[in-house]
Order: sequence, then C-alpha cells, then structure tokens
Amino acid sequence: MPLPATIPLPGGLAMPAVGLGTFRVRGQEAVDAVSWALAAGYRHIDTASIYKNEEEIGTAIRASGIPREQLFITSKVSPYQQGTEAATAACEASLRLLGTHIDLMLVHWPGVAKVDAASPDNAAMRRQTWRVLEQLHRRGQLRVIGVSNYEIKHLEELLGYAEVKPAVNQVECHPRYQQRDLRAFCQAHGIAVVAYSSFGSSQLLSDPAVQAVVAAEGITPAQALLLWGLQRGCGVLPKSVRRERIEEAAPARLAGLGELSPEALAALDALEEQQQQKYCWDPSGIA
Repeated sequence: MPLPATIPLPGGLAMPAVGLGTFRVRGQEAVDAVSWALAAGYRHIDTASIYKNEEEIGTAIRASGIPREQLFITSKVSPYQQGTEAATAACEASLRLLGTHIDLMLVHWPGVAKVDAASPDNAAMRRQTWRVLEQLHRRGQLRVIGVSNYEIKHLEELLGYAEVKPAVNQVECHPRYQQRDLRAFCQAHGIAVVAYSSFGSSQLLSDPAVQAVVAAEGITPAQALLLWGLQRGCGVLPKSVRRERIEEAAPARLAGLGELSPEALAALDALEEQQQQKYCWDPSGIA
C-alpha cells in the first residue's frame, strides 16, 4: 500500500510527509542540495535559524521556478533567540532571509541557551516565544506553528496556555529510539510528529538488523529506515548533500516502494527492545 504523501495540519494545510533536512549544510552546498531536492520532487524543505543557511535556501527556491504555493518551508527559533524581543527579531530575520512567508515555524528547543536547565526561566521564556509565534501566525506570516524536541511535560505545559495549539512536534525518532509514549500523546492531542535523525546519525545504516531488512525487501538502508518512520505515522527529513542520496530518498521513490512487509517492520520495531539508543540532544533535563 502506498503511504500518505502529506500530513494534514490546521487550517487545511497539507505538509509533505518527506522533506529535505539541511542541518550543517551551508553555502553553495546548501543551494545545490535544495536545488537537487526540488528537481527530484521534494516539496518540503526544513531549515532553522541556527543552521545559518536560510538565505541560500531562499535563493534555491526562487531559482527553481516552482510556484511558492506548491512548496512547504519549515524553520525554527533557536535556543539563543528565546524571549519576546529575541524571538521577534529571529522570526523577522528568517522571513527576510528566506524571502517568503514560512509555512511552519518551530520553537527549536524547550530550553534557553546559557540558562541552567533546571531554571524556571526556561519555561517563562519559551512561553514568551510562543506568544510571538502566535502573533505572527495571526498576521499570516507563519502559516502554522509548532515545537521541536518537546517532551510530554513541555507539551502539557504549552497546551495549558496556548491560544494557538502546536501543529507539529519535530523530534529524534528511529527504530532504536521510537518515542512511543510521546507519539501517542501527540496523536491524542492532534499534534503531528516529524522525525529527524531517521538514520541514527548514520549509524543505523550499517546495523545488521537493518541490513537484513534491506536484503529481504530489496531496498536501501536509508529507504528502509524512512519507510519505517512513515509507517509509524511520522513525517521524515532525510538529509544529504550528495545528489544520488537525495534522489534515493525522494518522495516519489519512497512512494513507489510501498509499505515494508510486516516481518520487516517487526524486525525494525524490535531494535529498541534490544538496545535503546539516543544519538542527538536530550531535552529531558530542561525544566
């Protein structure tokens, strides 16, 4: 069965389920990667202010000639930009550098840079940041708003005061770190989950269990891990600067593969039971 190509968001917006990640991709490399992705059929590009590549992404988007209404652009307010004044400036800068409205703006991290993780200032400043996002959403500059790296406790707090509910929570999610409780919470509250680090910082690509699935299904390791994420109801953000890798994970390529077999899906599900492994930042200690 083909997997859904888009994930519904509030206001009738449809987010492409497969997007290009651009973490640590800058300069001409960013322009090339985005250009290749758009040519390969990607319509969702994920960036962040802290990636320092929004201007290059805007350049590639304009050069593509693809009508803006066919594209979906995600960006994020960094931990260094929390609080009313800093978040306002950050959003204005992202809008200026990208040269367009932003379809989805996220609070990148529940904590504030250089503030102790246990400090109540984290909660106070992320609340201020959310109010900024709500205001720009009402103006139409940010079509929907959401968060990234929020755990259940952070989401519960946010839902307690949000006038505009978060549409998305972007988090690390892969077979060795499946976030089952968090995904269930998000589903219960109508929050879409977008998975980053689907490849476990590339370490899962060579995992023996993944390789066994690859041999059985006749697909690549990257495709197996991305299909797992899609079948678990997540959006996915494959990242590469190599054209052949970008094309390997293109939405149409993945759609043409259909679903993983029940046996393959079960084999990947079992990885977390054998050894849970988190490869990226841990927000659990942020108050």
